[in-house]
Amino acid sequence: MRWRDRYGIRRLRGPRVAKFDREATDDDIEALIAFARSRRGVEFYVEPETFATDTTAVAVAHDGEWTRRRVGSPAVIGRVARDLALPVYDVQLTGYPARMRAYNERRREQERRQTEP
Repeated sequence: MRWRDRYGIRRLRGPRVAKFDREATDDDIEALIAFARSRRGVEFYVEPETFATDTTAVAVAHDGEWTRRRVGSPAVIGRVARDLALPVYDVQLTGYPARMRAYNERRREQERRQTEP
């Protein structure tokens, strides 16, 4: 089976790929799209490529729920965000939204309560 590139991941990424990570796939992009379509107030935050990890994007909903996926390059998630009419930010410039940290804290508290006798 031939590898699909519906979102231009290979074309927009260029020749570089992180050394230890797998490449972004259409499934990664489709997961971000599904998340964005099933929640309100979604914003995308682009995380830079590192030596070990491909470029990723974090989709954050209005309540702070979030998901992270590989995207190959900032141009790919920029195109997806434009198609969905959603904002996209560079996390190195803006940081993560406070609602994301609050969501993580609520989840930790819920897990702590579930494990208490």
